[in-house]
Amino acid sequence: MQKNNDTVEIRWHGRGGQGAKTACLLLADVAFSSGKQVQGFPEYGPERMGAPITAYNRISDHENKVHSNIYNPNYVVVVDETLLHTVDVTAGLSEDGAIIINSSKEPSGLRPLLRGYRGKVCTVDAEKISVATLGKNFPNTPMLAAVVKVSNVVDNEKFLQDMETSFSHKFANKPGVIAGNMEALKMSMNEVKVG
Repeated sequence: MQKNNDTVEIRWHGRGGQGAKTACLLLADVAFSSGKQVQGFPEYGPERMGAPITAYNRISDHENKVHSNIYNPNYVVVVDETLLHTVDVTAGLSEDGAIIINSSKEPSGLRPLLRGYRGKVCTVDAEKISVATLGKNFPNTPMLAAVVKVSNVVDNEKFLQDMETSFSHKFANKPGVIAGNMEALKMSMNEVKVG
């Protein structure tokens, strides 16, 4: 069964403990609250802290009857730049889409590591942003904002409103955490570099 033309497929690459799965599920929640049909799921294997992991989003305006891993994503999110050396993160990636990488480097500096991928390359320094706003390296929040900004899979303002509501419930007793996460989202959306 083929996907609908309006379906956006996103594949996440990260390491266990970096929050790629959490960001994938948050994106599914936000897209659902925007009226989209969504799927958000990790690919399970022998995951352990630091081991490579993969997660997926399938987001559509219509019911999606495809229930499989994503082999030809529109977008790929790389939460850990070191995976570029060991995992073929661009496998099946549409050249009409983009790859979004957590890196302090310019997109052009990473292109040689992308096995000939000719589509859009985007970078955002998620570590710098999360340390500045949250005091620790939590790359998933900035990476979530970056994929929303690059893909336009949900309206940016609606995304920020929905995330603030979500954080307000999750961190009701920690207002500083809410403010820090919101700042991380906004900084990331402003600092994504496209090449």
